[in-house]
Amino acid sequence: MLRNALTAAIGRLTAAQVGSPRLNAELLLMFSLGCDRAHLYAHPERELTAAESARYDTALAERARGVPAQYITEHQEFWGMDFIVSPVVLIPRPETEHVIETVLACVGWAPLPATLRIVDVGTGSGCIAVALAKELPSAEIQATDISPAALEIARTNAARHQLENRIQFHESDLLQKLAIPKLETRNFETGQFDFVVSNPPYVGESEEDQVQLEVRKFEPRNAVFAGPTGLEVIARLIPQAKAALKPGGWLVMEISGTIAVGVKGLLSDWKDAQITNDLQGIPRVASAQKP
Repeated sequence: MLRNALTAAIGRLTAAQVGSPRLNAELLLMFSLGCDRAHLYAHPERELTAAESARYDTALAERARGVPAQYITEHQEFWGMDFIVSPVVLIPRPETEHVIETVLACVGWAPLPATLRIVDVGTGSGCIAVALAKELPSAEIQATDISPAALEIARTNAARHQLENRIQFHESDLLQKLAIPKLETRNFETGQFDFVVSNPPYVGESEEDQVQLEVRKFEPRNAVFAGPTGLEVIARLIPQAKAALKPGGWLVMEISGTIAVGVKGLLSDWKDAQITNDLQGIPRVASAQKP
């Protein structure tokens, strides 16, 4: 029955040293049964079918070997919306919501054009672009990624939230091959954007041992690690962003505490360069305005 299956699953995940074993066991049971948490507690005596038991066992086996629950269920919440995820994209995290908050704060600080032009660099699942499209209905949003597979996931997420007509996706290494079909084919040196936003790779290879094992093993390495120091991708992005932004436009990037000082140095010739901490007091977002 359901209660016994859940109890056994908690024990199995505990033995496998999976964090938050009850939460994971419940999440995977909801996934296996196609139900919500209320159903689990309302029907503890329910018998699982053979197919449901097999599906639950497979999901538990994957989680026990370290596969993130989000890759098993293929879903993750971000900014109050449900996103499809797969191992070709980084799993959206609550900390990245500070990027959205920072952009919205910048929009509120100063007069901006009636139509904002925003580019999300390294969009991955599309979570930042989709969230901004939802919050800023008049914005024109572009999104880039070097991975065609990631772009397929991002397009799917935009379509699921009925925002596919608001976001244009481009295969590009950062901003190097960005083309805007509405205007004409052009590269990034045109000073056309009000915001460049990004959650770039920012972990240094020297920090690899400090990164969670399941992140190292299962999430796309090129979305996590930037190079030896962690600054390599950001150091490339900053001058490209400066060229792409209008005067007074904003660059907003997710970072880590390890590289905060280095990022501040790279932004030394920008205006109002600031580092915003997350809820744990860790430097999380760098923002700066083009002079």
